[in-house]
Amino acid sequence: MGTIDDIKKLEEQLREAELAPDPDFFARILDDHALLDGQRLKSQIVAAHRPGVHPKFTRVEMSDYQIQDHGDVAVVTCQGIFENSKGTFKMKFMRVWHKREGQWRVIAGTTAMLP
Repeated sequence: MGTIDDIKKLEEQLREAELAPDPDFFARILDDHALLDGQRLKSQIVAAHRPGVHPKFTRVEMSDYQIQDHGDVAVVTCQGIFENSKGTFKMKFMRVWHKREGQWRVIAGTTAMLP
């Protein structure tokens, strides 16, 4: 598999982990030193995806993927629609994936709410 295919598969697994929710996926895929919106938030993200912590998403739809292949680094931008019992909201994302020792992990990312 090539970088683009690997990242597409991981992005789909991430979408599914949002729906499950699956904290173990986030524990595996987020680098221990990942910077998310300029902060090290791995433990908070893993905790937020534990079942029963927050209202479960009933819909997660991702679109407008742009994936830039830089060898052992890939940059992804995309948008998502998230729905739970409290409503529906839209967000945009940028994630930086790094392949080290044969494993892809998110090393940085940003999120923003869309109107």
